[in-house]
Amino acid sequence: MPPQYLFDLSKIDLNGIFFDQEGVRLCNPQRGDMEMLNAIIWADGEKGQILGYKDIGEKEFWVSGHIPGRPLFPGVLMIELGAQLASFYMRKYMGWKGFIGFGGVEDVKFRQQVQPGCRMLILGQKTWERHHRVGCRVQGVVDGNLCFEGTIIGVEF
Repeated sequence: MPPQYLFDLSKIDLNGIFFDQEGVRLCNPQRGDMEMLNAIIWADGEKGQILGYKDIGEKEFWVSGHIPGRPLFPGVLMIELGAQLASFYMRKYMGWKGFIGFGGVEDVKFRQQVQPGCRMLILGQKTWERHHRVGCRVQGVVDGNLCFEGTIIGVEF
């Protein structure tokens, strides 16, 4: 059976924007080369669901060195993108105020290669919360194909 999305994308306007780049920056501190999340398309704070995207550029810092002649978006940056989505959710929809850092990653799978020039949708679903820690399932989707998935654990310090 093929992997299933965390929620139904067909019911969401994928061209809509809830929070643009400046809106993301109000919640997330990453800047420069480490700023992965471009916008939030949709969120349902009560269900713990959020959808954002990253436009993967041809001139990003990793393109020339991560497989010369055949650049591939690094898996660790896919995980970082998922973490930035989860961090945004924690601040905006859960009201967390402190520094939010990585507490871990679990069950990560990379299913397809991702090359520059595409838009990666990043889906998030809060699965648990306790003791200033949150688990969030994330998935990266390009052109309708599930490219990666895993669980991000965020910690408020």
